[in-house]
Amino acid sequence: MEILKVKNLTKIYGKDTTKVTALDNVSFSVEKGEFVAIVGASGSGKSTLLHIIGGVDRPTSGKVFIDGQDIFKLSDDKLAIFRRRQVGLIYQFYNLIPILNVEENITLPLALDNREVNKDKLDDMLKLLGLQNRRNHLPNELSGGQQQRTSIGRALITNPTIILADEPTGNLDSKSSDEIVSLLKKSNKQLKQTIIMITHNMEIAKNADRIIKIEDGKIVEEE
Repeated sequence: MEILKVKNLTKIYGKDTTKVTALDNVSFSVEKGEFVAIVGASGSGKSTLLHIIGGVDRPTSGKVFIDGQDIFKLSDDKLAIFRRRQVGLIYQFYNLIPILNVEENITLPLALDNREVNKDKLDDMLKLLGLQNRRNHLPNELSGGQQQRTSIGRALITNPTIILADEPTGNLDSKSSDEIVSLLKKSNKQLKQTIIMITHNMEIAKNADRIIKIEDGKIVEEE
């Protein structure tokens, strides 16, 4: 079942002499439960692509369908709600709230949506993340790997349609990087979570089911 469809996506910044084409007519689709890595050098357009798929930015032209919904037909307010409920975002620099503990950071999307926290699901999530003994710790009391695991929990807690991970290991040492990739794979296999991961590291990308290579805003290879 097709969960994501990207159709003729183009993103242009500036105009005339300052014009930059970050994405150039990009099209591809992702099946439900698939783990896809998008690989490219810095400036290739891969992060721009991820942000548009997630509804964080709007394209110059083209369409993005998530679970059949043409997301750019939504108003900004409705798109923000859709993104909060249907898209889990994982960033390189964690973006945790410093005054909230692990449990509160993970459940923040539910609180923002006025939804009840299922305590059993939260306990299962903390166990999956290996953070049972850190649930009351603040971000500054955690290692980088533990902070990233917390951000992954925050992305997973709403059971989103799709997870988008932007260089999720880019700020971590090799041991923590391996742990995060292993956790993403586990989320993909055990929770049947659809994941799209941006990375410049081909070794990390090889953990995915499929690799899409992007250069100068264009898809140049799929494997």
